[in-house]
Amino acid sequence: MTDDGKEKTKQELIDELLAQPLLARLATTHAKTLQPHIVIVWFLWDGTSAWVSAFSSTRKVKDLLSNPHAALLVEPKQEGHKLQAVLLEGPVEVISQPADFVASQALKIYAHYLGPEGVLASEPQSWAVDPENRLIKLTPERIFSW
Repeated sequence: MTDDGKEKTKQELIDELLAQPLLARLATTHAKTLQPHIVIVWFLWDGTSAWVSAFSSTRKVKDLLSNPHAALLVEPKQEGHKLQAVLLEGPVEVISQPADFVASQALKIYAHYLGPEGVLASEPQSWAVDPENRLIKLTPERIFSW
């Protein structure tokens, strides 16, 4: 229910779920081998796209450079959610420049999970400015929820 007593729309429920700091599973496929790859990631939903920070040496980034399509599955562990899962499917962009944007967006992702104090630690700070750091931007063409 919303504050005014109305039932939430499906899109409101999806956005509410995606706004939580839940772990997601990112699925990629290499264009030549067609071997699927699934990895757990942190993400940030901006209402239109899901953002993931990843290093260029990882398999997920290499897969996405050869086949720029992915799926992201988000499932809450807590009881009481109206949705069991949200699946986003669509094209991705792997973004490496401008470096200050990559670092800034990566820190937003990290802060979503670590909080405003945790993101100040040396590890997430160094990750954000690492020359290998990339952003994966998945803008879903299809969104499924159940």
